Amino acid sequence: MEFNLADLFEQVADTVGERTAMVAGDRRLTYSELDHRASRLAHSLQAAGIGPADRVGLQLTNGTEYIEGMLACFKVRAVPVNVNYRYVAGELAYLYGDAGLVGLVYDRRFAPAVAAAIEAMPERRVLVAVGWPSGGDGDGSGGRAEVDGAIDYEACLQESSADRDFPPRSADDLYCVYTGGTTGLPKGVLWRHEDIFFAAMGGGDPLSLGDHITAPVDLARRILPTGIVALAVPPFMHASGHWLAFSTLFGGGTVVTLPDGRFDPAEVWRLVGEEAVSVLVVVGDAMARPLAEELAAHRDRYQVSSLMACGSGGAMLSPSTKARLSELLPGVIQADLFGSSETGQVGGEAPPDDPFGPPRLRVNDRTDVLDDDLRPVVAGSGTVGRLARSGYIPLGYQGDPDKTASTFVTAGAKRWVMPGDLARVDADGTIVVLGRGSLCINTGGEKVYPDEVEATLKDHPAVADAVVVGVPDETFGERVVAVVEARPGGDLDTDDLRTRLRDRLSGYKIPRQVVVVPAIVRSPSGKADYTWARSVAREAPWPVGTTP
Repeated sequence: MEFNLADLFEQVADTVGERTAMVAGDRRLTYSELDHRASRLAHSLQAAGIGPADRVGLQLTNGTEYIEGMLACFKVRAVPVNVNYRYVAGELAYLYGDAGLVGLVYDRRFAPAVAAAIEAMPERRVLVAVGWPSGGDGDGSGGRAEVDGAIDYEACLQESSADRDFPPRSADDLYCVYTGGTTGLPKGVLWRHEDIFFAAMGGGDPLSLGDHITAPVDLARRILPTGIVALAVPPFMHASGHWLAFSTLFGGGTVVTLPDGRFDPAEVWRLVGEEAVSVLVVVGDAMARPLAEELAAHRDRYQVSSLMACGSGGAMLSPSTKARLSELLPGVIQADLFGSSETGQVGGEAPPDDPFGPPRLRVNDRTDVLDDDLRPVVAGSGTVGRLARSGYIPLGYQGDPDKTASTFVTAGAKRWVMPGDLARVDADGTIVVLGRGSLCINTGGEKVYPDEVEATLKDHPAVADAVVVGVPDETFGERVVAVVEARPGGDLDTDDLRTRLRDRLSGYKIPRQVVVVPAIVRSPSGKADYTWARSVAREAPWPVGTTP
């Protein structure tokens, strides 16, 4: 037996088959039921000609079908591909073609967009629609599929076997996660099963203590007597969502999802109480701040005593949000962890002198900061290099050898991934991550990292959300612009906002322009759309009396 994701899950299902694996609305599945449904779907995919290394898209909201789809692909050695369900036809056509999809499992609500992009899948072998109407449901479909050739998900399961008569699998089977594309076109990151298991799916250590298993057969012995109950707020199409799901499942825990996959703060807290959730995971302030506001406004309405940890993955929480959560949830661990599609879960810990500050990493045999010559930067030198990760790392990018060559490098007899995060190393070996190099703003020769400015802006009581970008400037090359969403009913004075920043930021970091918008555009995972923000900043006129 190798470290294969399907084999590992089946081992857990055989050990705790009657334990609850997933809760999604009215549906509750035991491990045995989840395994049987995944096997049935796997047989249906196999009958359609899906096999090893074939790419199958999952265009779904959160629910059991998403995890069933991933497991089904793993069982037949195919590669599930996360598809952003917010994409319109043009964006879908790009992703379908770039990934080389030959199959698609989609929610029928997205059928119009799927139909408009389907020609980008010329070698498609199977289309499976979730939520097939029974007819007469008032949507005008009359019970027919909106995409030619699509078949019903539940019918596939009913007509297929739940037997596990699949060919042997390998630790080298592929896992793929597409990046969000918030700073450019989405990119597919390819991993081996063994590598992603240890890098982002717990490695057989359900308590995240760093004690990974050394052999696949050891996984069953690591299952907790009472499994962790985890509520995945991020969409499963976002890596942090399904990484949480599989880490929980490999430990014999229960994965709870929001009904219909929609983020609703009140529903989150209701589920925390009703399902005795012990771990809650969000993506940055975009989710954490509304949750804090709802809990503060209706504290007596919710039962949160079961909660042990609240974490953020994929985006950092601002210090003010961490402080607020700690106030509302005393004794609950606040885990703000660093990670990306290219690195997996790297970890991080709050600085001892700043419990609500950004997480810090430490230089070790797997984590370092390399300069432009691929040499480790000298601790305490102040040199800004690029964060590098070794050990369990991806193979590269789907269909992009040039990007793979520039991101995955060999230095010091090790292979490293350098996804573009800028960082420095303090004298004590602590790594301070500054932010993505592609987002760094060069204004008059000074470097401004948006994360720092955004966190400071969000501390203002009248600011609900903020994104900081650089736009072209004739004098300084780039100027710093803040795109800000005001709190409802708040009195946001942009001049006052800039004045307050002077006590906390160097002058060159203070936005020279503040653009107030009705709402910040973010992906369903909570990540900011920097392309949108730059467009807003460029189009905004300079205020009267302001010198560019």
